[in-house]
Amino acid sequence: MSNVLNTLTEEQIQQFRTEGYLIVKGLFSEEDVRIIENKFEEISHQTIPGLFEPVLDGSTNDPLKRYPRVMHPHRFDETAKQYLLHKPVMEVLSDLYGEEALAAQSMFYYKPPGSRGQALHQDNFYLQVEPGNCIAAWTAIDAANEENGGLLVVPKTSEHELSCPEMADSSESFTTHYVKPPKDQKAMPVIMDKGDVLFFNGNLIHGSYRNKTKDQFRRAFICHYANVSATHINTHYRPLFRQDGTAVDLEINANGGPCGIDFEMAYPH
Repeated sequence: MSNVLNTLTEEQIQQFRTEGYLIVKGLFSEEDVRIIENKFEEISHQTIPGLFEPVLDGSTNDPLKRYPRVMHPHRFDETAKQYLLHKPVMEVLSDLYGEEALAAQSMFYYKPPGSRGQALHQDNFYLQVEPGNCIAAWTAIDAANEENGGLLVVPKTSEHELSCPEMADSSESFTTHYVKPPKDQKAMPVIMDKGDVLFFNGNLIHGSYRNKTKDQFRRAFICHYANVSATHINTHYRPLFRQDGTAVDLEINANGGPCGIDFEMAYPH
């Protein structure tokens, strides 16, 4: 592991290792946030088969059908790819990993008013990065809080093994999987300002509230990364990219994770 830190302090590294997550304030500038806002406002009026399929004709009352999450926007949009490989993010990741990071996935959540949250889960259950782990970089495009559906984390569960999920409450979660926190450990809200980035370990149990507001979106640009020494990943996250945009293909992880190959993975995550 490298002993030279690009961006973080030793205290920040220690917090990530102990708690499983770290907020880096203002890692995206106001200009970065504005560019991302404008790009995904433009995308919100389009249909990208298999990656973003909103109901645009006004025939749905479900806000998440009008504004579903955008999957892998870096695969069809250069601005999204630029921010997937954003140098400040990649430098933080290299500090956290102690080695180069590879970009595996991008997503954009609009989280419109009234929309359901996402049940508690663990990211590496889906990405299946081995050896090592995935790390998420969750960027607040709007300020995120308890009212508009901000993120929840269960501190210190980064050391918790990957769990076979239970079924989630579909009235509160738009996803089907739920991972129960360990006994005596509770989810806590993460309060973030625009441009803040939350980094968290792939085993950390996390999710989000319902957006209880009537007039606030809670937009977020979310990317997942793997350590360069990893050899395997779930097939849905290939190819990966170095910071310079060079594609890297890890081997497909086909072991099925903690639930075996017969468990429905319910991709996409």
